[in-house]
Amino acid sequence: MSDLYLKFVNTPVGKTAAQSLGLPSPVPLKRLQRPDQPFIEGDVLIGAGTGGKVVSTLGSILGASAANLHHAAGVDSLTDSAKAGNKAKALDLSQSVEQTFSALIFDATGLKNPDELRAVYDFFHPTIKKLTGNARVLVIGQNPSTCRKAPQAAAQQALEGFVRSVGKEIGKKGSTANLVRIAPGAEKQLDSTVRFFLSVRSAYVSGQVVRVGKSTAAPATSPVNPLTGKVALVTGASRGIGAAIAQTLARDGATVVGLDIPPAMAELQKVTDAINGKALACDITDKAAPKLIADFIQEHFEGVDLVIHNAGITRDKTLGNMPEHFWDMTIAVNLSAEEFIDEELAHRELLRENGRIVCISSISGIAGNFGQTNYSTAKSGVIGYVEAMAKQLKNGITINAIAPGFIETQMTASMPMTIREAGRRMNSLSQGGLPVDVAEAIAWYCNPASNGVNGNVVRVCGQSLIGK
Repeated sequence: MSDLYLKFVNTPVGKTAAQSLGLPSPVPLKRLQRPDQPFIEGDVLIGAGTGGKVVSTLGSILGASAANLHHAAGVDSLTDSAKAGNKAKALDLSQSVEQTFSALIFDATGLKNPDELRAVYDFFHPTIKKLTGNARVLVIGQNPSTCRKAPQAAAQQALEGFVRSVGKEIGKKGSTANLVRIAPGAEKQLDSTVRFFLSVRSAYVSGQVVRVGKSTAAPATSPVNPLTGKVALVTGASRGIGAAIAQTLARDGATVVGLDIPPAMAELQKVTDAINGKALACDITDKAAPKLIADFIQEHFEGVDLVIHNAGITRDKTLGNMPEHFWDMTIAVNLSAEEFIDEELAHRELLRENGRIVCISSISGIAGNFGQTNYSTAKSGVIGYVEAMAKQLKNGITINAIAPGFIETQMTASMPMTIREAGRRMNSLSQGGLPVDVAEAIAWYCNPASNGVNGNVVRVCGQSLIGK
């Protein structure tokens, strides 16, 4: 369903009306137009606090991009910014800044105490108002739990509050802010994550915190088709978010097996035929489903690289009015089936080395929701499953989760208008996301170069005001 309000407020008459009435004026989000589109363009500024550990890595990643690269200069707390490399031109922040930026990137990994947070202010204060529309703010820090001293942990944890607040300040321009916490020695694992968060692929991801850990060297991949040669299983692929996931993974080079219940086979076949994939009719709550899926994978491909647990249902009722089959079915589809499928694939050694498992949670599983005790329970359980499995998987296999917020689908289109409008506006970007926004985040997880991204739960919600 089209967001008519978003279209209206971006007309001359609509802008005037919104301003006079004090209504939100969301900016249309830029999304990927072609697979070979540069991940970042325009003027980009890199800064670093004293002792920044990844500023040179950031300089290398951005130096190979289509952006005009600059590094902060002229301020004592930012002298390490010059380590961004020769391709970055010095920009004196002690003087008035006139140019605008498509991205501001700050290396805060070296901050050791709260006093050194002044470098964050020194970098962003003169530049934050110079962001273009649909711009990106990215801060790189350390995980506070790895800090040996309390003042350092305090400084690193403070970055989360900073980034979440910045995201809410710049969201009205369609811009986003995110924080990446990198483990010691994991600098070489940054590339795919930096590219994702600076690109239009992350249009509806803001206020998020991602952990990047140390891993084996990332394999060389095509920036246009990084999933070439990979086989992907996508459940619930007949429409909406599932169809977008299948299409996006196929765009990136994967061969997709789309799975859905038998009544959805006609829709599913259209999706898989369009991307040269295969369709599999299966009710994932059937006890025989894991074996059926594994047999299909083994017969046609002898293995699978990417397993995307997208299938899900809602059966809403307040707890006192909820029939038991509403509870049982919701837990079975949204949570238990994922475990059983993964167990079967692992037992038969069908999930290949450097594989990816991605589960779909929900902001309902983080914050809870009225009339959704069953759904919220299941989606919260998904988070626990992902965090536990991330510690157990071997052979370079990773597992992560996506927690969508309000996404424009057939389900949200059927909501009462007032609830639908509230869902669209109650986030920093003041609009709903699209199925492709979820799909792009999954494609980032699935990228072979994302092998340091493990055990994360990223909300694709435009920085919803609900939850954390």
